[in-house]
Amino acid sequence: MTDTGLLGVQKTLTPVLKAKALDNLLPAPILGDAYAERVMRRLDPGYDRRGFGRSQMGLAAVVRSLAHDDWARSFLSDHPDTVVLHLGCGLDARVHRIDPPATVDWYDVDYPAVIELRRRFLPPRDHCTLVGADVTDLTWLDRVPRGRPVLMIAEGLVPYLTEKDVHRLLTGVVDAFPTGQIQIDTVPVWAWRTSKWDPTLRKYDARFHCGFDVPAALAAWHPRLEYVDEAPMYDAPILRAKAPARIRCLYRVMNLVPGMKRSTRIVRFRFRETPARPRPRTPAERHGQGGDVTVGGGVESAWGDA
Repeated sequence: MTDTGLLGVQKTLTPVLKAKALDNLLPAPILGDAYAERVMRRLDPGYDRRGFGRSQMGLAAVVRSLAHDDWARSFLSDHPDTVVLHLGCGLDARVHRIDPPATVDWYDVDYPAVIELRRRFLPPRDHCTLVGADVTDLTWLDRVPRGRPVLMIAEGLVPYLTEKDVHRLLTGVVDAFPTGQIQIDTVPVWAWRTSKWDPTLRKYDARFHCGFDVPAALAAWHPRLEYVDEAPMYDAPILRAKAPARIRCLYRVMNLVPGMKRSTRIVRFRFRETPARPRPRTPAERHGQGGDVTVGGGVESAWGDA
């Protein structure tokens, strides 16, 4: 395998890329990302066609990407002058899959070492700028044009940040633009707290740093931010149509267990120039006990069970 020079969490881009590459080899792929297959062959010509990429978690990663793509296409169709912030982009060829019009300015942002890999393995594209930076150091936003709608896509990123960094990132983007859409995915508090024992994460010397049991409550962080909806993860229609029978059965079981069903949440927020409608008060606020209850890294039970 090519020496990537990546460290820690940066190395987690490899199994996700492999899952997309293996999906593209199927007769009826879910995502159909030919770029992922080409990059994986160059990165590791003899890569194993089994393991994570053929597992239920690999398939879930492909479905997660498709959900983010579908939301992005819909937003860009309505806002063709958008600035796209693709954060923690890794080696994801999203800009090529979505193929936005020339009126869209796209920014792929990730650590400098990852951006160098993108230059080596993915073709350049007009109106797509590569930014080598830590996404939590918001000085990179100084390079981005303002005054236009923004689409922030942070797939597979938020769990690896601290809650403080997630707060700074979301509120910083909302403050910088007049209107826009924010797409993230999150894990619950239990997944964050047990991540140090997760065999896949340990293999890549990575772990989660935050979890949110009720990700919709993140909208309370900014008066202009509004929760929209979530995309199904383990009950997506395309899984029922295309997943192997053994994985469909496994997902049906997972959907019966609330903790497993919500082990990954794909969440969409929007914001506009005027503040969103007032959010409902939490039970704690109604009883005079203050605001959101935050424990370690997650907005927890004050919001109830979403």
